[in-house]
Amino acid sequence: MSRHNSIQALAQSKNRQRKELYQLLGKLPDRRRPITVELISTQETDELITEKLLLDINGLEKVPAYFTKPKNRTGKLPLILFNHSHFGQYGVGKDEFVKGRPEMQKPPYALALGRAGYAGLCIDSWCFGERQGRGEMDTFKEMLWNGQVLWGMMVYDHIRALDYLSTRPDVDVRRIGTMGMSMGSTMAWWLAALDERINVCVDLCCLTDYQALLEAKGLGLHGIYYYVPSLLTQFTTAQINGLISPRPHFSLAGRFDQLTPLAGLEKIDEQLTKVYQQDGAPTAWKLTIYETGHQETEGMRADIMAFYRQWL
Repeated sequence: MSRHNSIQALAQSKNRQRKELYQLLGKLPDRRRPITVELISTQETDELITEKLLLDINGLEKVPAYFTKPKNRTGKLPLILFNHSHFGQYGVGKDEFVKGRPEMQKPPYALALGRAGYAGLCIDSWCFGERQGRGEMDTFKEMLWNGQVLWGMMVYDHIRALDYLSTRPDVDVRRIGTMGMSMGSTMAWWLAALDERINVCVDLCCLTDYQALLEAKGLGLHGIYYYVPSLLTQFTTAQINGLISPRPHFSLAGRFDQLTPLAGLEKIDEQLTKVYQQDGAPTAWKLTIYETGHQETEGMRADIMAFYRQWL
């Protein structure tokens, strides 16, 4: 088989796996429905412009969001789709992006990215921020009755957020990255695996090998949103993340973080190192383990920003 045919066959295989992974996410809304957006407010500082938006992207409930961009930059900007975390704090949601949180470094990522020349978008996921009307458990149960999966609905909204971003004249769609911590980390690598419009993926403190989590008896460490029916019968964590290759992917983990057992991290690293070598991009995959727990350190923040400078 020629190299061209080999590359084509590999691409077809990955696209087939993406379809299979997407199908595990339950009954999802039609991707073809039009998106509408309402601008709620605009705030400006000396450094940052922040738009508060209300997106109609799923036909079920409106999705509040923040779009940010540096004050003194014009034209099409590279953008980071930021995915907020969980921490059992349902009222925070997208505010994590613009206000920060104790487990993360200062300044908040909206400002840090803006200073580096990036635009940013963060939406409230189901059950969080301005969408916290029903509890996570009740939402999960009702969706299950209707053939839906809570995680699938969360992923769907973020894919549709990408659809919205492609309509903005101030976004360079060739330079879109995604990142997040904890639940947001998991969203980052799922989203990058499913959607090739993500050019660079950064996941912080939640690249969890499912089997290692089972062996460590750590299922209770994750919220109910995390569990997708039949997932383990078809995919491992490494197989999902392999769909990101050869696009750049940086994973950051804490040595003492119970959500990411070390044995699982080592397994994922070994497998993804092989995948990226086979795909001809051995330097585009990076896992770094820091001497910390489930939090972002100053060193992590510096390394993340350096990774974006290198690849985006």
